Amino acid sequence: MVLSELLRDIQYNRLVLPKEEPEIQGVHIDSRLIQEGDMFIAVKGTQTDGHAYIAAAEEKGAAAIVCEEMPEKLNPNVAYVKVNDAQHATGRLATAFYGNPSQRLKLVGVTGTNGKTTIATLLYEVFMQMGHKCGLLSTVCNYINGTAYPSTHTTPDAISLNRLLAKMVEEGCEYAFMEVSSHALAQERTGGLEFAGGIFTNLTRDHLDYHENMENYLKAKKSFFDNLPRHSFAITNLDDKNGPVMVQNCRGEVKNYSARTLGDYKGRIVETHLDGMVLEFNNREFTTMLTGRFNVSNLLAIFGAAVELGKEPEEVLRIISTLKPVSGRFETIHSSNGVSAVVDYAHTPDAIKNVLGTVNEVLRGRGNIITVVGAGGNRDKGKRPIMAQEAVKGSNRVILTSDNPRNEEPQEIINDMLAGLNEEQRAKTLAITDRKEAIRTAYALAQKGDVIVVAGKGHENYQEINGVKHHFDDKEVIKEIFNL
Repeated sequence: MVLSELLRDIQYNRLVLPKEEPEIQGVHIDSRLIQEGDMFIAVKGTQTDGHAYIAAAEEKGAAAIVCEEMPEKLNPNVAYVKVNDAQHATGRLATAFYGNPSQRLKLVGVTGTNGKTTIATLLYEVFMQMGHKCGLLSTVCNYINGTAYPSTHTTPDAISLNRLLAKMVEEGCEYAFMEVSSHALAQERTGGLEFAGGIFTNLTRDHLDYHENMENYLKAKKSFFDNLPRHSFAITNLDDKNGPVMVQNCRGEVKNYSARTLGDYKGRIVETHLDGMVLEFNNREFTTMLTGRFNVSNLLAIFGAAVELGKEPEEVLRIISTLKPVSGRFETIHSSNGVSAVVDYAHTPDAIKNVLGTVNEVLRGRGNIITVVGAGGNRDKGKRPIMAQEAVKGSNRVILTSDNPRNEEPQEIINDMLAGLNEEQRAKTLAITDRKEAIRTAYALAQKGDVIVVAGKGHENYQEINGVKHHFDDKEVIKEIFNL
């Protein structure tokens, strides 16, 4: 693609061209990936400034440089494009280079604190079961028509995102479902994409190490709905106080869902068990293998989105009733001696509260809950004592342990959690740094009918310690301890 085509929808302040307009072979924000004829976009990131790598990109054969500050010395064989905001330009350039893939399929984005993975993944499975070719972009894994592509971020960078969407189009996908993180929105990774619809799940404390306060966090999420086109739909959660706020300035058709009050998509629990529920949605009763009030909300969002995309309600509910829980999202494992375990990705105070509330609702005092939980290192420290409080409130015993300590000392993280507990709460709390030993101890304390909740890591199969990822899978450990 010639440079002028790529710049057609980009606002720039200055353009310096070599004798011949370059044909762009690829677009990158990582100078290490540059090959002959590529475009390098110098983005000022949170860790490094891409401007420091312009010379390296030129040495590797970059044909064009997009930057906010022109280099002192310009290469006569390279085109230079000066923009106000390189991060803003990246999504638009990536979209243009890959042929606007989001306009060639129906793309639905899911944003919120909790529930994104479950909703996006199960929507993908619903539409695959309906016979459509689909794509999925999620925290756990990316999929194109059933083929897995490893995932490193909840939402990939703008270039990787468009590359994946272009591959979906190439493979004949009609629909794509993706998680849209607050980081991605703040960094405009979805810039230039056209969404057919958007879903809001909920907003609770998370990522304040990045956003600094809840107002910034909310604004990042809200920007997704502010930018939806007129022909799109937006489905928001009426049970979250921020639900109506999210769609205040949305130009698309706004719908809502609720498990507590009247909504366009209304649901209630008829029966609940550890391994599933009987639900009623819009006066239609069905069964599901998912459990918990939070999953009622997730399923309502899935139901609503599928209907807004033109599917028959009865057919959608029939398929929903066959769906299994997403990896690491309230997955239950049963031992031969009557002890059960629930593995969940819950790593925020609200998520822990929801998971433990669900287990308590099922048990109704007929067994004890022993919770194993930690908090991630190098992340929002303020949520640590609150997580410990929610764990203690919802459990009979709590074992605080290591999660992904990253570059922090595990014991210091545990101490931050303990700081949120009073003397009475500490009396039913143990601190065991080794996560495997913590799970083993929980099993030793459990009796028939008890439930062990292992929270925080869910689908992850590693522990990150001092920058190194070591294999660790909660489900594997539990099965080993249960002798399964």
